[in-house]
Amino acid sequence: MALTAQEIKTRYKKAESHKELWRSIYEEAYEYALPMRNLYDGYAETNTPGQNKMKRVFDSTAIHSTVRFANRIQSSLFPPQQKWCRLEPGLDIPEERKIEAQQVLDLYTEKMFGVMNQSGFDLAIGEFLLDLAVGTAVMLIQPGDETTPIRYTAIPSHQVTFEEGPNGTVDTVYRRLRRPYRVLEREFPDISIPADMQARYKDDPTKEVELIEATYTENGYIHYCILTKEEDIKLVSRDLKSFPWVVSRYMKASNERYGRGPVLYALPDIKTLNKVVELTLKNASISIGGVFTAVDDGVLNPQAISIVPGAVIGVSSNGGPRGPSLAPLPRSGDNNLSQIVSNDLRVAIRKTLLDESLPPDNMSARSATEIVERMKELSQNLGAAFGRLINETMFPIVRRSLELMDEMGMIDLPLKINGLEVTVNPVSPLAMASNMDKLNEVMHFMQITQQLGPMGQTLIKIDAIGDYIADQLGIPAKLRTSPQERAEMQQEMMQMAQQAMEQEGVVDTAGAVSEVIGE
Repeated sequence: MALTAQEIKTRYKKAESHKELWRSIYEEAYEYALPMRNLYDGYAETNTPGQNKMKRVFDSTAIHSTVRFANRIQSSLFPPQQKWCRLEPGLDIPEERKIEAQQVLDLYTEKMFGVMNQSGFDLAIGEFLLDLAVGTAVMLIQPGDETTPIRYTAIPSHQVTFEEGPNGTVDTVYRRLRRPYRVLEREFPDISIPADMQARYKDDPTKEVELIEATYTENGYIHYCILTKEEDIKLVSRDLKSFPWVVSRYMKASNERYGRGPVLYALPDIKTLNKVVELTLKNASISIGGVFTAVDDGVLNPQAISIVPGAVIGVSSNGGPRGPSLAPLPRSGDNNLSQIVSNDLRVAIRKTLLDESLPPDNMSARSATEIVERMKELSQNLGAAFGRLINETMFPIVRRSLELMDEMGMIDLPLKINGLEVTVNPVSPLAMASNMDKLNEVMHFMQITQQLGPMGQTLIKIDAIGDYIADQLGIPAKLRTSPQERAEMQQEMMQMAQQAMEQEGVVDTAGAVSEVIGE
């Protein structure tokens, strides 16, 4: 049963009050690390487009490292114009049908990535990962048109509040919207606008309407509605087949709803570095411009002193009655010490944002082995965040994309993407690097069995190992032989070997007869 407009607003206000607890720390993180996406200082309602958001930023280390962090995660987990996952049959699919099912799922994988490339997914995931560096990222996946089959949109986190379900997964999302009244019917064709609202905006259709967009799960059903902020009125009410939101948290405590990303962990160092650079620049400007003291008969007023470059401070004397009339003020501060502190802070920030292990830009191309090792290092540094990236980002994106393609008739997917019927296997560079340890263990086991002689060959299934290695490497099913094809090939090889042995026996017999006749 769907909730009433009043019930939705009550839950929305409660979710908003909970998010306010995170607003201050998120605002600071965006201010120093992602100022171009900082909309927390006033939200979108009072935010002026084109304004300078870097007035208090004196060091760009955090900005560059945050962008590199997002780019590195994207290239490692969601590489542009590449397949970063593979659909595979799950445990519920009978073994004799897995080869056939895999061929169909490989075709669906190809179609899905074709749609993603056509729909601008790479742009959306890039913005999504920037927000994830702070802690919480949100993406909206909606049906598109013929040109853009699916619309992937990274929603700024300041616009969204959400609730968690029983298992800690996000099952309710609220978004604040502001739309001109004249575009409501075009954006929401099924909207129902009350007569009093029509009369209110009749004279000025360009006036914006404040809306609340709610998507929630109730009793296993997904409901979608649009409400006005002033009145308890549902303008739009729909039932959805799949959840359109992807909400990912980089790291999260069990009793917390919002995520904590590497930017939050590095925030103390980021703020300290920014202050050190600010003071260093001020000290440098004073060193260049100078501050002077001048002999003045008046009385020195400390509150009237301004320590800025070129300032002249009146004093009663400059070193006694014979002192100079104008003298420079001794400079304070140690630029060398500030430089040391700044360098240490920059190293700490880059380390937290996983930016310290990147090779210099002027280095030569890296070998495949080194790339694998660097991917393994990144996987180890991500730790638990890697699993959350897979479960809260990759799986929901793939599931929602396939379900939309199924609704639009682009594919026919009777199976559920639940890990039992259809599973999503990551095949990105980062995931493949994690699989290399498993493959090395298998290869080591094969070497041991070979050293054991004929008895060792009985310990290993060559066909099964071949399939396992192919699965770990993401080799498509169309490039692999089926069990039936292997049996037929083995039969042909046995027949050819038998024929060769028979021919060899005939030759040997003829040779022996020739030797007897010759004698």
